This record gives sequence, structure tokens and C-alpha cells, in this order.
Amino acid sequence: MSRKGDEGLVEAGREVEVRQTEEKALPIPYDPLKRYLAEVSRHHVLTREEELELAEKVFTKRNRAAAEKLVLSNLKLVVKIALEYYNSYLNILDLIQEGNVGLVHAVKKYNPHKGTKFSTYASFWIRAYILKHIMDSWSIVKVGTTQSQRKLFYRLNKEKKKLEAAGMIPAPQLLASTLDVKTEEVEDMEKRLTYTDMSLDHPLYDEGEETLMDVMQSSENIEEVVTAKEKKEILAQKVAEFKSLLNDKELLIFEKRIMAEEPMTLQEIGERFRISRERVRQIENRVLKKFNDRFEADLKKLDL
Repeated sequence: MSRKGDEGLVEAGREVEVRQTEEKALPIPYDPLKRYLAEVSRHHVLTREEELELAEKVFTKRNRAAAEKLVLSNLKLVVKIALEYYNSYLNILDLIQEGNVGLVHAVKKYNPHKGTKFSTYASFWIRAYILKHIMDSWSIVKVGTTQSQRKLFYRLNKEKKKLEAAGMIPAPQLLASTLDVKTEEVEDMEKRLTYTDMSLDHPLYDEGEETLMDVMQSSENIEEVVTAKEKKEILAQKVAEFKSLLNDKELLIFEKRIMAEEPMTLQEIGERFRISRERVRQIENRVLKKFNDRFEADLKKLDL
């Protein structure tokens, strides 16, 4: 898509803001956010089939009309995410506008053939653009221009957790030594970060360690994280389906021996079911064969 086309997509996300000037003459109090929400509510949420059809047109033909429909139908997602970062120090419409730019970027880069839901993929780009805007414009938490300031912004909270996990108190002097910066710089950055309501250092998912801050430092990570999460969800669903096909003995052997971090012994399983160790081994081999036969093609597709 050309630069002119990109600007057109951003304008599609901004179109609901244009009407704001028309409302200023009204005698009733004017709430721009309420007006914006009323406008975005006019765009219906796409079905999975509609989303894939439009995404395919964008991906293969760079179809601008399809791209605009994807943008407009996901404006409510941008609002939802922007509200997560809103407080009295921030202009919510500014956050929404930055999120809209992230949404447009997601539409341009989305590959529907990878099986990732568009809303999941777009959420990462929306958050990234909103957070980048906050970091660039909010004076209290502005990263700064020096190398040491940027190092501190991205690494301070993570380094604190490492020291705490090692049983150490993350005092400014120790943090400064670990990060190779001045103690005064650590104290200054702690003051800046204290006033934020952003959860930049929180995991993207409960079961993961990668944070929004990690993802923001490399746009390629966004695709890696989304793809990995989708693969994990697909695999978990298929494993659950497989388990539903097993009998009681097979299920216990699968869960407590094949998949367990600390597997039960053949002897322990044999005693529970009052069968020999050899019989347990035979059942285990049978379950493994079933698993391999069922998942061989799927695992190749998932690149696992």
C-alpha cells in the first residue's frame, strides 16, 4: 500500500472525530468521548468468516476497501485497550488516535494464513503504539535521550525482580552498579516510574514471562509472541480432544506418566490398577502410538 493509502486508512479510523466540530454550537454540554463512542458503535463486529475474507483481500490484493472495513470494525477494540491506560494525566482521545494508527499497522501486516485471530494480533500493535505515545509525550515518564536513561526505563523493574528473587534488596546503589549507571539516575527514574499507571513490566499472559516492554523494543517480537500463543492454544485444544478419547487407564498413564514433569513409575501405576508393570508398558506404548498417529501432521503444521 502506498503512503497515501496508509494515510487514508488512518483517516478511516479518525473519521468519527471529524464530526466533533459540528457539535460545538449545541447548547448542551459536549462530550467528545461520548460522541466518539456513539460513532464507533455504528460499525458492527465482524464474524470470523467476514474477518478472514477481508483479511485475505488485504493480504493478497492490498484491497483498500477491505482494509478500511477491518479498521472500522475494530475501532471498539482500540477504545477498550486505550481505556486500560487512561488516567487524569492523559487525553483519552489522543490514546485512541495512537491506537488507531497501531490498528492500521496491524491490518497491513496481518497474515490470515497463520491462523492467528486478527483481534489478538491487532491488540499487540494497538498497545505498542499507545505505550510508545505515552513514553514519548508524558513528561513524568519520558524515557529521556541519554543511553543510560533508556537502559533504565527498559530494564529497571526487571532488574529489581532479579535481585529480589536472589534474596537481595534492590537498593538504588546496587541497581546502579548492576546496570552500570549512576545512583542518581536510578533514583530519578524510580520517581518517574512511580507516577505511572502503566503495566509495562507485567506479563502479556499469565503463563508467560514476556512483557509489553519486551515486545515494544522489537516489533518482530509481536509476531513471534502472537504466533507462539496461538500455537500453544491450538495444541492445548487438540490435546484436550485426544484425552477425551482415552479410557481411564490410558488417561492416567497419559497424564501421570507421559505428560507429567515427575512421571509415576510403572510399578505405581500397576499397583493402582492391579496390573503388571509389563501391562502398563503395553498400554503406554499404545497411547503413544495413538498420540503420534493423531498429531504427526498437526505438529508439522505447527512447526513443533
